Amino acid sequence: MSESPYQRGTTHFGFRDVPARDKQKLVGEVFTSVAGKYDLMNDLMSLGIHRVWKRYFVGTCQVRRGDRVLDLAGGTGDIAALLKDRVGTEGSIVLGDINAGMLSVGRDRLTNRGLVAGLEYVQCNAEALPFPDASFDLVTIAFGLRNVTDKDAALREMHRVLRVGGQARVLEFSEVKADWFKPIYDFHSFKVLPKLGRLFAQDADSYQYLAESIRKHPPQEELKAMMAEAGFARTGYRNLSGGIVAVHTGYKI
Repeated sequence: MSESPYQRGTTHFGFRDVPARDKQKLVGEVFTSVAGKYDLMNDLMSLGIHRVWKRYFVGTCQVRRGDRVLDLAGGTGDIAALLKDRVGTEGSIVLGDINAGMLSVGRDRLTNRGLVAGLEYVQCNAEALPFPDASFDLVTIAFGLRNVTDKDAALREMHRVLRVGGQARVLEFSEVKADWFKPIYDFHSFKVLPKLGRLFAQDADSYQYLAESIRKHPPQEELKAMMAEAGFARTGYRNLSGGIVAVHTGYKI
């Protein structure tokens, strides 16, 4: 088993090494800063493709009407809104996020769309979920795992709260596969993205961190192995857009 960030004493915050105990606070400051402009910036950063990735992520997950779903790092509610159509009026979704600002934006947005029944909002840490064992049929986390200090602990918690036969799904930025595209992607990430952050969100530093955090996130095969180590069976992944993002899947048996 790999050594946890807390055992090492330090972890990464973007390209910086910081005390592990400080990362949660630093990440919290980033997302409190960007919460109000988060969707706008996602559109600008990805040219709107993040919406296609999210629709694919939800459209291919294992979920039925009446299921109970936990959407971690639920942010502004995009995944929860898509899931609501899948679980129907008989099902329920818990939208969990460690950041109160993001959670508030998500709740307001979904309420304004008339999505109220069957939705719960819980401020929680993915490393120590406040739910009993075997509580959910599906657990999702989209663009949130890379910001967790102890990813192994979060994956173990996702496994714990799943029912037997349940599925966990991770949508996250990953490792670009085409060598010719890597310099273009790096230019966009480190030159264009911070400028967009400064121009539209008056916050270049947070978007610099987001670009750096993508490079520090475990690539496809490493994350697949981490999910297996956390207890998941039949682990696998599918690259989208040449590996810019990947959808990882695991099951509890």
